Amino acid sequence: MHVTHFLSRFLRRFFVAAALAGALASAAPPLHAEMIGGNPGPAHNYICPDHDGGPALDCYFEAVVHLYTMCKHVKSIEIIEFGYEKATQGTNGAKSEYCLIKQRLNMVKPYQAAMHDAAISQQATEAMKSLQDYWLTSMQALEWRPPETDDDYKARTTVPYERFKERIAGIKEIMDVVKSRTTPAPAAAPPASKKGKR
Repeated sequence: MHVTHFLSRFLRRFFVAAALAGALASAAPPLHAEMIGGNPGPAHNYICPDHDGGPALDCYFEAVVHLYTMCKHVKSIEIIEFGYEKATQGTNGAKSEYCLIKQRLNMVKPYQAAMHDAAISQQATEAMKSLQDYWLTSMQALEWRPPETDDDYKARTTVPYERFKERIAGIKEIMDVVKSRTTPAPAAAPPASKKGKR
């Protein structure tokens, strides 16, 4: 019985260590400074890696999904190590709590930059605020809710991805419509010069 318990703890710690090693490997910084939503950022931009230096809205939309996923992975590691019931006891949930605080701060600049671009439409601005509120709520809701089963928890914490997708698509549609209606007409061609009389 003692041997079985030891092997169980060993395997659990092995999987946790492997997961952390993978996370650290993916976060290895490049050798040059990068951008965040078109603004100078830290040496490594993991906030919106696929839209670094691109339009602010694209950076923000990627960050909504990406940062949620990061904290979801951290919470999953805690659950693997301590189990659902003990994942938040004492300091067991310290890593996920830190992740929530850190990513909320990381989201400030991308959100502000995206709101600046969305300001051309009141409807888009309101939709952006709603998306941000939903993102914050979803991040906080990564905590396990007893008496959820493993399947219940995984299903519930997967729902936000579809909601993010729907809300982002809606904002993009609003922005496309507004831009199509406000695009300035092309400049009129200059009148043809009259040839002088002979």
